[in-house]
Amino acid sequence: MIRTDPSIYDGRFANNGWLQELPKPLTKVTWDNVAVVSPNSAKSIAGVSDNGGSTIGREHYVPKVDLVDAKGNTIRVPLWIMPGQPDNVLTIYLGFGRTLAGSVARSVDNEPVGYNAYTIRTSYSPWFTNLQVKPTTERHLLATTQLHFNLEDPNFEKTERDIIRSETLEQFLKGEKVEEHHEEPTMYPLYPYKDQAANAPNYAWGMAIDLNNCVGCNACTIACQAENNIPIVGKEQVARSREMHWIRVDTYFKGFDPNKPEGTNFMPVPCMHCENAPCEPVCPVHATVHSAEGLNDMVYNRCVGTKYCSNNCPYKVRRFNFFLYNDWNTPQYQLMRNPDVSVRSRGVMEKCTYCVQRIQAVKIQTEIEGRRAQDGEIVTACQAVCPTEAIVFGDINDPNSRVSKLKANERNYSLLEELNTKPRTTYLSHLRNPNPEIKA
Repeated sequence: MIRTDPSIYDGRFANNGWLQELPKPLTKVTWDNVAVVSPNSAKSIAGVSDNGGSTIGREHYVPKVDLVDAKGNTIRVPLWIMPGQPDNVLTIYLGFGRTLAGSVARSVDNEPVGYNAYTIRTSYSPWFTNLQVKPTTERHLLATTQLHFNLEDPNFEKTERDIIRSETLEQFLKGEKVEEHHEEPTMYPLYPYKDQAANAPNYAWGMAIDLNNCVGCNACTIACQAENNIPIVGKEQVARSREMHWIRVDTYFKGFDPNKPEGTNFMPVPCMHCENAPCEPVCPVHATVHSAEGLNDMVYNRCVGTKYCSNNCPYKVRRFNFFLYNDWNTPQYQLMRNPDVSVRSRGVMEKCTYCVQRIQAVKIQTEIEGRRAQDGEIVTACQAVCPTEAIVFGDINDPNSRVSKLKANERNYSLLEELNTKPRTTYLSHLRNPNPEIKA
């Protein structure tokens, strides 16, 4: 089966670094295309293990196979095992392997990125073709983010972390809760978020993400990258878990049989902007601080790169500039960037800011007009591009705001709630409505 790539389509966007480094929705592969195969088929084709490859340090290697069509045309492709893929069906993707392209679409040694699937594509059968699969001894390094920033409990055999909440509509209507909310005591003082001068509630920014709506399109990741001057780092750095995306989309397959998963869930994970933020007290230079409106701010010119905050963050949403990824001298790059957002240097930690520059722009205008910002006036970059309106941002001190109503919903829950970080970003559980008459 031949398909266009989820990021660079048929190859027309192959020279776009943002899209090359964007993890694919299901495989989380970057800077490459793979041949997707089911676990059962992988064992019969190449005799590989269930994980599809081996990990050396942080680098993931997968086996390569030769695909031969009826005319003898051959391409060598890396094999990726994916739950839910039909047996005896192999999916390959177009758009890579371009020989006439810009510097981004070609590797450091001037070789094309990925393999060229057009070699075995025919005009009379452009989307399906019969192939012979031949195993090889070669292995291929993939820059995949599938196992980066894991949230699983190291003692998962004893405890199971409540990450994705999924329930059927019948369970929801009966009031059967997947997990109860627990209020834990805290040593942190509660901040009132109140404007003492005006004797009125101050803004308290928050976000609600509906897992029922998220389709894993990654539009939020690209919008955030464009809005906040986030650099690309290249395949070698991504393979070392050094990608810089401020919001990632985690993919989870439900069930225990990798050949027949019960479903797929996507979870966008930005900074949680915790009330009891574990990253704040460990910073020795107060580079990460709590604002009067509940934001977990980063002061870039204070940061000395200790990475204590990243080590203490249970959500793994902080990013560190290991190198000077941003080009400060090329005039075209200067014109490309958002002038309202700082360009970070080497040795500086960064993360999602709830698009604080957009918040401040609206606040300045409303103060000139002598009024409060209304619900819906401030829209973060990720919220603006979400095609399903899964992301909602606003003032949780306003009971009539959309985000406040979503947080009051029965489906609302906090990620890793047992840690008592009290995140400002919360999720609405995923609802399923299976037909009992349909048997798998």
